Amino acid sequence: MTSTMPAGAASPDAATSTTASRAAETIGGVPGAPQAARARELLRRTTGGHEAPTVAMSAPFTGEPIATLGQATDAEARSAFTEARAAQRSWSAVPLAERERMLLRLHDLVLERQQEAMDLIQVETGKARIDAFDEIAAVALCAAYYGRRSAKLLGTQRRAGLMPGLTKASEVRHPKGVVGIISPWNYPLALTALDVLPALVAGNAVVHKPDNQTALTALWLHEIAEEAGFPREIWQVLLGRGSTIGDALVAESDYVGFTGSTATGKRLAGQVAEQLTGFSLELGGKNPMVVLDDARVPSAAKGAVTACFSSAGQLCVSVERVYVHESIKEEFTREFVAATRRLRLGRGLDYSADMGSLTSQEQWENVSEHVTDARDKGATVLTGGTARPDIGPLFYEPTVLTDVTPEMSVYAEETFGPVVSIYGYTDLDDAVARANATPYGLNASVWTGDIPRGRAVASRIRAGTVNINEGFAASFASVDAPMGGMGESGVGRRNGAEGLLRYTESQSIVAQRGLRLRPFRGMPPGLWTRIMTASIRALRHVRR
Repeated sequence: MTSTMPAGAASPDAATSTTASRAAETIGGVPGAPQAARARELLRRTTGGHEAPTVAMSAPFTGEPIATLGQATDAEARSAFTEARAAQRSWSAVPLAERERMLLRLHDLVLERQQEAMDLIQVETGKARIDAFDEIAAVALCAAYYGRRSAKLLGTQRRAGLMPGLTKASEVRHPKGVVGIISPWNYPLALTALDVLPALVAGNAVVHKPDNQTALTALWLHEIAEEAGFPREIWQVLLGRGSTIGDALVAESDYVGFTGSTATGKRLAGQVAEQLTGFSLELGGKNPMVVLDDARVPSAAKGAVTACFSSAGQLCVSVERVYVHESIKEEFTREFVAATRRLRLGRGLDYSADMGSLTSQEQWENVSEHVTDARDKGATVLTGGTARPDIGPLFYEPTVLTDVTPEMSVYAEETFGPVVSIYGYTDLDDAVARANATPYGLNASVWTGDIPRGRAVASRIRAGTVNINEGFAASFASVDAPMGGMGESGVGRRNGAEGLLRYTESQSIVAQRGLRLRPFRGMPPGLWTRIMTASIRALRHVRR
């Protein structure tokens, strides 16, 4: 079943400002949550006005219900692809300049309506409001970048032909067709936009399966896109279980973009390979931070707090391992632990909390198990290590460990929560080797007072992005720079030219005039090959 809106604009009640009614109504027992009328209007997309299988979702902050979501069947998923494919033919004919203008309008709308978006993000994910704003910023930066650069990136490119002046070669880009996007629950606005928006501006239609937990946030962006001018048919949103509609998503897509766990990504890659279609995967990470002996300790300690505990550590690029030179380890650890203890936990839809809740019972259990296992096997808990049911059912204190050893689960497995381990080192080569001693390679962080030295160390770390004197935000927000993983952290890149061109097929068009590329009539082949050999040798010295 598609989740597109009924024809026409949302009702006046649905368009009422969030702030006007937040005192009167709640969702999931969270005071100040978006008005129920707004949520009901969004949820009209999930049922299509008829009976459907449903799932109930709850708010991480309180455990109380958010919404009951209609779930698509396999047949309805395939029908969405049929509708999207029909719409894509006319969408690809829309002038690129017009598609760019829609992105820039979306940029403006997201910034103007950020308060209601942050409400939805907080209610559905449990994260702190400052972390919800990171998603607003990411969407706006993405929309502005591709709204300004797509024409240049997708335009016809001249390529060097065989014979200067006689062979004219060009590269043309065509949309893939219908792109299947599977987005995760942890950054439901940002990671939807970073994949869907470039696919749309490249001339594709999109069939998108967001996670049920954060469906309202995805639907909110879909509504904003429609308001910005994107035809509703070219972005189909499907709510459903992967076990039910996953086969349709793989079989019907001309390209698949997935963000999620490494285990699921591997299975998906195998399925897509059977179709001989392209795919990109952003998967898990066990991201390291290397603090050099010349780092400014106060800055490094403060930066580590953000790097480790943003969105309660439920961020693929967040830091879970910190390697600190022994000469400053004691000072760094003292300041880092003190800063971690000052973090405020809370669930308000305001900026009163520094860190929010975990999003699901599964995540809470994984965090708890990793900490308990480490403690039982001899690790030292410097701070945290305790659940906080007094705040909400899925709250867990930001936790700093030391004396972590390889037999502990937290040593090598991705925790995806507010837990970090500190290790000392004396030899930089050893620190780099330990940073690389993982099958993952998504993000890393290097802290130093000498930027050229930091760049040299960064180039030795096996990760798709490496930040110097920052945890992850510098690379995440530098939209012109590609972002993705090495090893078991994924395949392909989002952002930058590659994040757009992955949704296109390249076509080379080459025109030849004057010189034939075979012997003239009557010319001995041996003479022809000697002439061509001399020409090829000469071309080696011609700059083209």
